[in-house]
Amino acid sequence: MGDGLEPWVDAVLVVVLAIAIDRFIGEVPNSVHPLRWMGNILSAIDRRITNRTSFSATVWGFLSYLLVFILFSGIGLAITTGCRMLVGDLVSPLAGEVVWIIATAFIFKISFAVFSFRDHCDPICDDLDRGDVESAAAKVQMIVSRNTKGMDADHVASSCCETVSENLVDSVYSPVFFFGLLGLPGAVMFRCANLMDAMWGYLNEKYARLGFFPAKFDDVLGFLTSRVSPYFIALAARLKGLDWRAAVPAAKAEHTKTPSPNSGYSMTATAAVMGISMEKVGTYVMGTGPLPSSDDVRRCCRLIELASVLFMVIVGIVLYALVGIHVQWFAEGLMADLIRWIAGVFA
Repeated sequence: MGDGLEPWVDAVLVVVLAIAIDRFIGEVPNSVHPLRWMGNILSAIDRRITNRTSFSATVWGFLSYLLVFILFSGIGLAITTGCRMLVGDLVSPLAGEVVWIIATAFIFKISFAVFSFRDHCDPICDDLDRGDVESAAAKVQMIVSRNTKGMDADHVASSCCETVSENLVDSVYSPVFFFGLLGLPGAVMFRCANLMDAMWGYLNEKYARLGFFPAKFDDVLGFLTSRVSPYFIALAARLKGLDWRAAVPAAKAEHTKTPSPNSGYSMTATAAVMGISMEKVGTYVMGTGPLPSSDDVRRCCRLIELASVLFMVIVGIVLYALVGIHVQWFAEGLMADLIRWIAGVFA
C-alpha cells in the first residue's frame, strides 16, 4: 500500500467495517447475491452432466469447483484492485487505499453472516409467542432441510437453535479464518466448497461422485474451525453469565451425534452452556436440559452473535493483519499486471 496506512490499521478497518455492514446493512438481495450467481452456474453444469457413475463425474466436480473459485475470486480481486488503481490515479494513493478498504470489507462481508439469523428467527419466535405453531413451522422450513409440517412448538424452537449454532462454523468461523489466512481468495475458497457441498454433497447415485470433492474439501476446511468453536462459545457464555465450563466437555462427549463430522461441536457446546436440549427426531438428541422455548431461541442468537464477533476480533483481525492482507496484496499485484496488459492490448 505504499506510504499509506500501516497494514495492521488496514486489517482492523476492513474487519470492523465488515462487521458493521453485516449488523446495520445486512445481506445483499438474493436476486443479485454472488452465491445466487454461483448456484446458477453450478446448476447449469449439473444439468449437462449425464454420466454420474464413473470417475469422470468426480473430475467434473473438481473442475466445477476450480471454475467457480477462479471466477469469483478473480472478480473480487479485480474489483478491489481496480478501485485502488482508479481512485489512486484520479485522486490520491491514500484515497485509493480508503476505497480499497471499503470494497474489501463489502466483498468480505458477502462471505459471512453474523446477524442475519435473528432476521429469520425473530418472526418464528413471534409466531410461537402467539401460539401460531403452524405458521412458525412453515417459516422454520426456510432455514432447515427437514420436513417441518406438523412440528410442535418445542421442536420448532429446537430447529432454530440447531441451525443458528451449527452455522456458527460454516457462516462465520470458516470464512473468517480463511480470509485471515489468504485474504479474499481464502474466503471465496471456503464459500465455494460450502455451497457446492450444500448443492451436491449427497450420498446418492446422482451426486455421490459429482459432489465427492467439494463435500470432502468442505469437511477438511471446517476441521479446525469446528473444533475451536466450543472455546469461543465458552468465552461468550462466560461474558453472558451462562454455564461456560460445560461447553468443551459437552462438545468432546457429544459431537459425534450429528451425521456431519464438524457440525456437532458448536451445537453441543451451545446446548450445554444454555442448559437446553436439541433434538432432530430420529437422528440425534444432544444436551440434558428441556427443549428450548422462543426465549431460548433469542438467547441462542445473541450468544452465537457474541461468539462470532469475538472470533472475528481475536482471530480474524490478527490473522489478516499478519498474513492474509499480504497474500491478498500479492494476488492484487498479479491482477494489476493483468489489468495493465489487457489495457495495453486494447489501447
